[in-house]
Amino acid sequence: MAKKVDSDKPAGARTRRAAASAPAPAGDAPFWRTKTLEEMTSAEWESLCDRCGRCCLVKLEDEDTGKVYFTEVGCKLFDAKVCACVDYQNRQAKVSDCIRLTPEEVRTLSWLPPTCGYRLVRDGEDLMWWHPLVSGSAETVHEAGVSARGKVKALEDDVPEEDLPEFVASWPTKVPARAKKKPGG
Repeated sequence: MAKKVDSDKPAGARTRRAAASAPAPAGDAPFWRTKTLEEMTSAEWESLCDRCGRCCLVKLEDEDTGKVYFTEVGCKLFDAKVCACVDYQNRQAKVSDCIRLTPEEVRTLSWLPPTCGYRLVRDGEDLMWWHPLVSGSAETVHEAGVSARGKVKALEDDVPEEDLPEFVASWPTKVPARAKKKPGG
């Protein structure tokens, strides 16, 4: 039997991020290569989110194995056209199982997508070419096929909980082929 994911499930935790490969000189390196998650300012922290919307998809957890499955069902506050929460500031008051990402949460959540900026930095990886902090454009996350834009089939208020397993999808756990290589690169 599957149940909606509980945010209190820990996974492996790390206290400092590993050094990024081929670091630039300290004065030239972007903040995500030089700071731990805990050292980032609020603005830096928020900018790590690429606005892909994968975190806003309903996830199911197998009660026997603990495995987490993404669905193509968005949170009731998710605007799938722009890949954003329609009430970000009040989301936790309106959605009881909404998780506010913090460095501690990022270090314990096993289900963060492989494309997630928080996960990449946590794991000592660099941000991908399409991340808005790298590309300078909020559209590249969509152009690279990373975002949930066009992939959400319904919102959670429109799907009975017992029907959620019918919406399980594997794409949120993968890096799209076109996201792996920068166009023209």
